[in-house]
Amino acid sequence: MQQARGPLSKLRNIGIIAHIDAGKTTVSERILYYTGRSHKMGEVHDGESIMDFDPEERARGITIGSAATYCEWKGRRINLIDTPGHVDFTAEVERALRVLDGAVGVFCAVAGVQPQSETVWRQANRYGVPRIAFVNKMDRTGADFEKCLASMRRRLGAKPVPVVWPIGAGAEFRGVLDLVRGEQILYDDEDMLGKDPRHEPVPDSGPLRELYEQRRAELVEAIADHSDDILERFLEGLEVSQEQIETILRAATVLGLVTPVLCGTALKNKGVQRLLDAIVDLLPSPLELGAIEGEDPDTGEPVLLEPTPEAPLAAMAFKTVADKTGDLTYVRVYAGKLEKGVQVYNANKRKRERIGRIYRMHADKRELVEQLPAGEIGAVVGLKHTLTGDTLCSEQRKIALGSLRFPEPVISQAIWPKRTGDKDKLGDALAALAKEDPTFRRFTDEETGEVIIAGMGELHLEILTNRLRRDFKVEIETGPPRVAYRQTLRREVEVEARHIKQTGGHGQFAVAHIRFTPVESGSEIEFEDTITGGVVPKEYIPSVEKGIRAECERGGEAGFPLTSIKAVLFDGKYHPVDSSDMAFQAAGRLAMRLALEKGGAQLLEPMMQFEVQTPEEYLSAVIGDLNTRRAEIQEIGSEGDLKTVRGLIPVAETFAYTTTLRSLSQGRATSSLEPAAYAPVPKGIADKVYEEARKAKREKALAAR
Repeated sequence: MQQARGPLSKLRNIGIIAHIDAGKTTVSERILYYTGRSHKMGEVHDGESIMDFDPEERARGITIGSAATYCEWKGRRINLIDTPGHVDFTAEVERALRVLDGAVGVFCAVAGVQPQSETVWRQANRYGVPRIAFVNKMDRTGADFEKCLASMRRRLGAKPVPVVWPIGAGAEFRGVLDLVRGEQILYDDEDMLGKDPRHEPVPDSGPLRELYEQRRAELVEAIADHSDDILERFLEGLEVSQEQIETILRAATVLGLVTPVLCGTALKNKGVQRLLDAIVDLLPSPLELGAIEGEDPDTGEPVLLEPTPEAPLAAMAFKTVADKTGDLTYVRVYAGKLEKGVQVYNANKRKRERIGRIYRMHADKRELVEQLPAGEIGAVVGLKHTLTGDTLCSEQRKIALGSLRFPEPVISQAIWPKRTGDKDKLGDALAALAKEDPTFRRFTDEETGEVIIAGMGELHLEILTNRLRRDFKVEIETGPPRVAYRQTLRREVEVEARHIKQTGGHGQFAVAHIRFTPVESGSEIEFEDTITGGVVPKEYIPSVEKGIRAECERGGEAGFPLTSIKAVLFDGKYHPVDSSDMAFQAAGRLAMRLALEKGGAQLLEPMMQFEVQTPEEYLSAVIGDLNTRRAEIQEIGSEGDLKTVRGLIPVAETFAYTTTLRSLSQGRATSSLEPAAYAPVPKGIADKVYEEARKAKREKALAAR
């Protein structure tokens, strides 16, 4: 067994984030190779990637789940998490960024910033994660470093600061000018592995010297905004040293004020060693991010802990993987030490846990350790109550670190076992998947008994159903994909819900006066009580809320959950004998049904932000097809020799869109989607959706008899 130890100042916890196919997993594989963590370059296109070890990932050539590993570079330890780039698996990026201290954003030199690039960048903004950028695929035809920088400024609102500048592009790409160290790094085609790039001085004169002087001056000017000393030297035309540049550049990067940018081609083994230098030189250690902030789960008071092994324990669980030997829970230790066999406290569940085996992870390989000190990332076996987002701490010094936020599912489908005897087995498997994946939902339709699963897209559900067959050995059948519609109220209403029943013994008595108001789209159900004078006893007020929420989840007659509604309980009546928790729950459910009848239901549908890139000759056909799909086109622009169309489109209109787009463009156009928000459905379409929902329920109810 090894101890997971080392000075915190020499530790870097980083993630690789990007749009799908930008090359981030190839970057990760090269990092592992050049740091000596692996002795063979795993290739995504050959299905031999170390980080994409799941059979589904290797078969499809995409990353589905985040994978953790570690390596060393120039005396610094790096914990590395490779994340998916496909929008359906955005939860994996979310939970990785929550526990990382820095990130590398990988961008395609041809496409620049793409839709999922924007999504992961916003996620990193939300958690304040310092970033550097790597412009990949500089060897591709159409590679344009300056255009990529411009798209970062325009679409990300970032302040990119190049620390290297490419020498050539496309087939002519042969190296970079290092603007910080004052040299050129050249790659020979004979050196296929890229292990021995040539470091040479920049020529004293000529076009290369002029390019170097211009771009270095721009670098110094960019960081001069963050240093009075450098600003003074810049204005006086004095030389700024490499050490001065690195010091200010690092400080500005850690504060998120600038994004240092490097470039290369990971597939051709060019530029990754310089990227590794930037990771250890410019991204922060856990110590540099300061004290850990949380709150006492009992009092709500702020709690601060130093990020050192000597402090009380504070760790966050950010991922769970079902395993035959016990669930594997990935954790980031922020303060203190997580030790084998020690009892800890789950601040979210308010339960004690005992730490079983502790591992450091290398993709799907495990290395047993005795402890994980502050700053480290690893995995634990044996936790019974802990889920994604939970905080593990000392019971003597409790702290909750805050939860993770995940998007709601946008698509669902029915699922059932081929063999009736596998019903319980399917239920257990679905429970395991739900524990692993915060964006996966499963529930039973109360009226039909049908099991429904919901997720982030067609690919997401396809991967999960394949896992049911492969990993859990459950043979299943599935229905067609269905849109995850929601409902809200059309207008504010006040209702009186009277649940009064007399059955001979104790009866049931509950009266609730509630005002229901539609609120901003995207909000959850809000509940407030303004009861005075005890007309509804305090112990029954939560019962009313519980009833309202239950009916909102049930979705009324149509079965589409209700959202974006505020309910205010302002009056009511009770009976000292006949009133009960169940009676007031029933009154809450009745009130919600009455509000729907009186206020009218507004159907909401999930929208997707889309981007389509197409050769100009197919643009009119692409736009015509989008218009038939109720798309709202917001922007048409040019990206090199391609036209780019951006806008919003209902999820209901995206099924099989990729196939249609290929047909319209002879396979030359591409598209990408990311979740946007819910929007009202036009009345004519809403009426059809409601009628189909009612018809389907009637048919299933008859079939179940």
